[in-house]
Amino acid sequence: MPAARLMDSAVRGRPRLQPAPHTAAAAAGQAQYNACIRRQASLTTSLHAPPPNPVSRKIHAERVLLLGWGRALLLQFAHPLVAQGIAEHSGFLRHRRGRWRRLRRTLDAMLVMTFGTPDQAAGIARGINAIHDRVHGRIASPLATGPGAEYSAHDPELLRWVHATLVDSFMLAYELYVAPLTPAEKEQYCAESAGIEPLLGIPEGFLPRSTRALERYMQAMFAGPDLAVNEAARRLARELLTPVPRIAWPLMMLARLPTVGLLPAALRADYGLAWSTRHQAALGASARAIRALLQIMPWRIRHWKVSRFIQPWGEMA
Repeated sequence: MPAARLMDSAVRGRPRLQPAPHTAAAAAGQAQYNACIRRQASLTTSLHAPPPNPVSRKIHAERVLLLGWGRALLLQFAHPLVAQGIAEHSGFLRHRRGRWRRLRRTLDAMLVMTFGTPDQAAGIARGINAIHDRVHGRIASPLATGPGAEYSAHDPELLRWVHATLVDSFMLAYELYVAPLTPAEKEQYCAESAGIEPLLGIPEGFLPRSTRALERYMQAMFAGPDLAVNEAARRLARELLTPVPRIAWPLMMLARLPTVGLLPAALRADYGLAWSTRHQAALGASARAIRALLQIMPWRIRHWKVSRFIQPWGEMA
C-alpha cells in the first residue's frame, strides 16, 4: 500500500487485547511490552513532537537511503533469533517477492512515523505490534542454547538490535551518497529515532540516544556472543542478494556494493561474501556519481512524495 494511503488509513487502527505469551522469552518480552503499551492510549502530540527542523525528516526524505537497507538486513540476519523469526514467520523466503514486500512495509512505516501525524504514527505502530504478537517460537540451532533458544518479536533486546542496525545504516548511506552530517545532526537523529520506544512497548531509555551510545552498543554486539551467521542467515542473505526479475540485475548490482561493502569485515567473511579492492573502488566511484547526480536531480524525483507535502508539526494535531 502506498505511503500516502497508509497515512490516510493508519488512524483506523483500534486498541487490541494482547494475546497470552507462548514461550518464556515471549513472557518476558510481553511483560515489559504490556507495561509500556498501556501508555500508548494516552499518547499526546508532545510525546511525538520532534524538535524544530528534525534531522529524521532531512534524512528519511531521500530515496537513495534505500541503498542502506540491505546492509541493515544482513546485520539483523546475523542475530540467530532475528533470523529465525524472519525465516519462520515472514514471507521473505516463502514468497517470490517476499523481500520487496518487507521493504515496502518498512518504507511505509518509516515515512508515516517521520512525516505523519501522531495519530497516524500510533496507527502504524499498532499494525507493527499486531504482527509482532504472532512472532515467537524456539530456535533449534545449537548456537542459541538455554533461555536464548526461545524468541519473541516483543523482546526489547531484539527490537533494539533491529532499531540500531537501521539507524546506523541510514546514517552511513546518507553520508556516503548525499552529504556529511554534522556531529550535532547525528546526535539529534539518534535522539529522535529513540522516540519510537513507547509506540513499540520498548522500556524508556532502552534505545541508544546518542552517537556515542550507538557506537558503543554496535561495537559490543560485534565483539560479543549474540551474533552468529548461521544457515538461516545465509539463506536469507542469498534471497536478499539474488535479483528477481533478471531485468533488475543492474540495479541489484549497484545496491549490492553498499550492502556488502559497508558490513564489518568479519561478518562479511562469515556470510562468505567476496570483497576486493576492485569492489571497494566500484563502491567509491558509484557513490561519487550518485552524489553528483543528486545535485542536479529535481526534488520531486530525489525525495519521497510525502516529504514534500508536510505541515509544521504543530498544525498537524
